[in-house]
Amino acid sequence: MVAVSLQPVGVIGAPGRDSLRVMGAFLALDQGTTSSRALVFDGDSYRVTGVAQHEFRQHFPRPGWVEHDAEEILATQWRAAQEAHRAAGEPQITAVGITNQRETVVVFDRRSGKPIHHALVWQDRRTAAALAELASNGRAARVKELTGLPMDPYFSAAKIAWILDAVPGARQAAARGELAATTVDGWLIHRLTDGAVLATEPSNASRTSLYDLSQGDWSDELLELFRVPRACLPEIRPSAGPFGNVAATGWPICGVLGDQQAALFGQGCLQPGAAKCTYGTGAFLLQNCGTARPNVEQGVLGTVAWRLGDRDTFATEGSVLVCGALVQWLRDGLGIIDNAAALEPLARSVPDTGGVVVVPAFAGLGTPHWDPQARGLIIGLTRGTTRAHLARAALEAMAYSVREVQLAVAAASGHPLPELRVDGGAVANDLLLQLQAAISGIPVRRPAQLESTALGACRIAMLGCGGAATPEQLPPTGTHADNFPPEAGVVDAEAGWRQWREAVDRSRGWAP
Repeated sequence: MVAVSLQPVGVIGAPGRDSLRVMGAFLALDQGTTSSRALVFDGDSYRVTGVAQHEFRQHFPRPGWVEHDAEEILATQWRAAQEAHRAAGEPQITAVGITNQRETVVVFDRRSGKPIHHALVWQDRRTAAALAELASNGRAARVKELTGLPMDPYFSAAKIAWILDAVPGARQAAARGELAATTVDGWLIHRLTDGAVLATEPSNASRTSLYDLSQGDWSDELLELFRVPRACLPEIRPSAGPFGNVAATGWPICGVLGDQQAALFGQGCLQPGAAKCTYGTGAFLLQNCGTARPNVEQGVLGTVAWRLGDRDTFATEGSVLVCGALVQWLRDGLGIIDNAAALEPLARSVPDTGGVVVVPAFAGLGTPHWDPQARGLIIGLTRGTTRAHLARAALEAMAYSVREVQLAVAAASGHPLPELRVDGGAVANDLLLQLQAAISGIPVRRPAQLESTALGACRIAMLGCGGAATPEQLPPTGTHADNFPPEAGVVDAEAGWRQWREAVDRSRGWAP
């Protein structure tokens, strides 16, 4: 294995298990779709003492193709880790936790550590035709039965097969065990440990379409279907536990979770029925389903939330494809706001939408419809419509989209949501959360610590390094800073719901 080109920031030996305490500094590596972030948390208070972030390039070689340079992902993540550690005053790092963009895959040479192709990103659609052919042969139902996932280019298996077919000799090398194919967590672990560890964990493995939810392992049937050699896949370890040490520093990597599952853990959604929604480019609602494999009807996904010891906790997941991206479109496409912060005061300047309904199906509809042919629309326009009405209608669209997902997830899991815990960039908008509470009919709770995803990585690392025996024994995350109860008069929720559903029906099947 060629040495990883990481510069030490001061080697800090991993403490022995007898001396481990929850108190100390914990480094969370938050590897996202557009940037790599690192945060240092104080283990006693969860206060962020250092943070750094670096964006990296997005590659679009053809329409519908999205790639990343995996070496650039590694470099930006390590640079962010060094800078966050320095910003925190270079404390001793008790443990490192990793959270990452899911479904994106890297195929690389095990000996040299070098990728054989750009990483294929979760947004990449190049495998759609191959999957459509498999679906036409009646395999989609079986894939969903085993994995809890629809047969969609979103997931990793077909991406791995595409790389193995596209690079000369790769398929044969993979079968000989000379190549590795991993999601981004496995890539970071392998390179940060200087090739000592090739491992993933179930919250990421369950997003590949190669993982049998019932068996809790790679499926030989799925490997054969998608033509992925088992020899190239990483070991599956519990989410909390040892993943080796960072070679340049000795910091122990003690916990790994996919980004949405990390937010669920960071929000303290530890009991069946507890749910969180992350409002980012899209919106992702996950509900803890406990240790029973979830029902995946109603257009929702079944996934592993985390594995502690030998037991998997499951979640149902629903996806809104456009959330914060709608705000970006109002800013960059229509020019009705200068920045995201301007949306709330503009929307508050009118008492309602004036009858305007927005369906932001820019790339089709997600849960519960999964309709790639749907397209966005705005209806109800009159000569009296202003940009303020559009702004308010956009916020209502985000809230009604989440209500659709909320109802589908609750129906699939059998657990009505008692409340909704929220995080992500859009939750700084108080009006959005007031609308969400009124439209969903349940309290919405915004945490004091908005870094829920990174906090989840911190907490899973605390558990993995022996700081606590169970998640319940970890230091509490504290009460939610802001609670938004359902209030009358914020919006006519039921009339708006009827209008919304009619508008969604009009948006479907629109693409030429």
